[in-house]
Amino acid sequence: MTDPIEKLRQYGYELPAPKAPVASYIPVSRTGNLLYVSGQISSDANGVVQGRLGDTMNVVQGGNAAELCAVNILAQVVHMAGVPLSEIKQIVKLTVLVASTPEFTEQHLVANGASNLLVGILGDKGKHARAAFGVTSLPLGAAVEIDAVIEV
Repeated sequence: MTDPIEKLRQYGYELPAPKAPVASYIPVSRTGNLLYVSGQISSDANGVVQGRLGDTMNVVQGGNAAELCAVNILAQVVHMAGVPLSEIKQIVKLTVLVASTPEFTEQHLVANGASNLLVGILGDKGKHARAAFGVTSLPLGAAVEIDAVIEV
């Protein structure tokens, strides 16, 4: 298998420095062989990707925002939990929150941005259970927020 970091680069991403919590929580909690990664918002070196699906963003833009969340999840695993990507046994579950209008019903397609990236980088280890739903707003105006359960 190709190194996951190299695969990440093939998607056009470098593993960023992890984002610090913006409230009273820790970025990653570990119990046994499970990592619980706190919600990671759609942000990159340029700041928070803000927007609302069905209003200021379309599904493609939302999927790109979800990809950023997945990259930020991986950054937390490596930098805060100290686990190399090659030691991930399974992405167990993602919960995807999508800032959207009440009429927008394609949260599952937005979530595919993160899901497809994780499978592309980790292969079968990236396949996971998932929930995706719309919310009226997210912290810092983010378009997408995703948390994860990961087996290492």
